[in-house]
Amino acid sequence: MPYQTLLYSVKEHIAGITLNRPKAGNAVNLAMAQELQEICQEINHDNAVYAVTLTGAGDAFCLGGDTEEGLCHPADAVAAIDRPVIAAVNGDALGEGLEIALAADIRIASAKARFGLPRLAKGRLPSDGGTQRLPRIIGRGKALELLMTAEAINAGEALEIGLVSYVVPPEVLAEELQKLAETIAAKGPIALRYLKEAINKGMDLTLEQGLRLEADLYFLLHTTADRTEGVKSYLEKRKPDYKGK
Repeated sequence: MPYQTLLYSVKEHIAGITLNRPKAGNAVNLAMAQELQEICQEINHDNAVYAVTLTGAGDAFCLGGDTEEGLCHPADAVAAIDRPVIAAVNGDALGEGLEIALAADIRIASAKARFGLPRLAKGRLPSDGGTQRLPRIIGRGKALELLMTAEAINAGEALEIGLVSYVVPPEVLAEELQKLAETIAAKGPIALRYLKEAINKGMDLTLEQGLRLEADLYFLLHTTADRTEGVKSYLEKRKPDYKGK
């Protein structure tokens, strides 16, 4: 179905989401928050989707927004996707924009991108996971510095502190995003979902509990046809034909 504030497509098992309010710097409004939530739920019910890409139209990734009036949390919607999510930060990711990027599993960035959570400068707090996801990704001390100064950092600094996986020239970002998405989508889709679940849930468990979760998911994977296909294709030296079952 057509969306007012987003572009969405599924091709070769990769779902592509583009924040599409370029004249507003892709700032989140209530319509975008609701549409993003709808798409994320749709992805979780679409067995044809193995990986998800997320980027912005125009020169910005997302320059923030204010969705508090509708009590919508677009970053939470992205975080709830049970498939691997790769964010290509094509330009500035500020406020709500950075919170959305933080909800992805992997972030790659254009060399011209900047990152920041400036709400404290206006006497406000991040409200869509910024205070929780940022320290889990870059560590408590650096997260406190970025949040308390409310200043933006450039792509090189984001790479140094582990906020993004790598930085590329703007003109090759789309190509690098596609290559990474294809590499991930070529893996077993059920195994990918279980892997994401093991890591995300395991981060909040004790080591013993996390190892138990990993073992449970490992044995559960053995009951799937995809696992059998993965072993069979390896032995037959051919590309696997996964069905997500």
